[in-house]
Amino acid sequence: MTRRALFHVQHLLGIGHVTRIAQVARETAALGIEVTVLSGGGRLGLDWGGAEVRELPVARARDGSFKALVDASDRPLDASFYERRRTLVLDAFEGIRPDVVLMESYPFGRRAFRSELDALIAAAQARLPRAAVLVSIRDILVAKSNPARYGEIAQRIQRDIDAVLVHGDRRLVDLGASFPAAREIADKLRYTGYVTNARDQERAEDRSHAGRGEVLVSAGGGAVGGPLLRAALAARPLTSLRNHVWRLIAGPNLPQADYDHLAKQLSTGILLERFRGDFQSLLRYCHLSLSQAGYNTILDVLQAGARAVVVPFAEGGETEQALRARLLAKRGLVHVVDARALSGPEGAAVLAEAVERALEARAPVLGLLALDGARRAAEYVAEFAALQKGTGR
Repeated sequence: MTRRALFHVQHLLGIGHVTRIAQVARETAALGIEVTVLSGGGRLGLDWGGAEVRELPVARARDGSFKALVDASDRPLDASFYERRRTLVLDAFEGIRPDVVLMESYPFGRRAFRSELDALIAAAQARLPRAAVLVSIRDILVAKSNPARYGEIAQRIQRDIDAVLVHGDRRLVDLGASFPAAREIADKLRYTGYVTNARDQERAEDRSHAGRGEVLVSAGGGAVGGPLLRAALAARPLTSLRNHVWRLIAGPNLPQADYDHLAKQLSTGILLERFRGDFQSLLRYCHLSLSQAGYNTILDVLQAGARAVVVPFAEGGETEQALRARLLAKRGLVHVVDARALSGPEGAAVLAEAVERALEARAPVLGLLALDGARRAAEYVAEFAALQKGTGR
């Protein structure tokens, strides 16, 4: 009997959310489940494996403040845009008739898209047999400006959600560290471990030792990575690594104007690239990593055992990266620089000082953590899909 799953993901600025869902979708499809993904952030060239991807009308954040959402033509989203998306989501549900629905973030986040997501939940509950509804979240959530929201979210989870897949490991951080109402939904939480490409790395045989001795500066998706890249260029001559190769990986979403400006500042020993498919290998052999503190980048850095300086993104009320960085710094795994320090006149000197501190420290050793979160998340999806088939709920 064929089992079907419908995934919904919406990335607005960074690419961590959609990258995790792509990995979970691949693993779920590999278990023999028919997976359809509704993605609303535009194509990124990700590997979706055997999953079918259907593009919703593109929505994105205009900048790091997240105050304005725009469409693919940079126009503000209006009621007709949301209604068109809602119709497409419901049409997909009716056509697929999934046994399980997996939503990324909602109701913890993505409230701007609640029209289509509330409709999706209602459709899942109305279907006979009922479709299970799961939520996918990362290990650390952004703090809410209104504390009452935590209780509201917990009530919604208890009422309408079958399980929350937390892509983390409690031995590093418990969900309660960033979501105060975690105890109220404890029976719904399923810790999957971290979603990484750990198994791919284990299978990969690298003989090139690319990046050996380099300083690797990476900006994740790149949409808000310009300040870090510019600060790294300014800090280089102030460090003891001034004669090492510095490789800047800008990311696919760094604005072209910013990329061109950086390209004009390059000198001997500085490389600038948009993307590297062997990023994990470069990290493994680099002398030092400079990056932000996003979920995917941090996991890549820790798995590689690289000495690291991280500059957490903190615009628009974002708290997730800063909390993650603090927790890791307490364990001696990274050295942290406040992003606000880079914008001042002493920004280059501050970053250079952090580089020297990182070089003086021992290389970090990551303790035992669950790193096969995509596979475990896929198994949870399969379990709920089988449950719905078997019970006729």
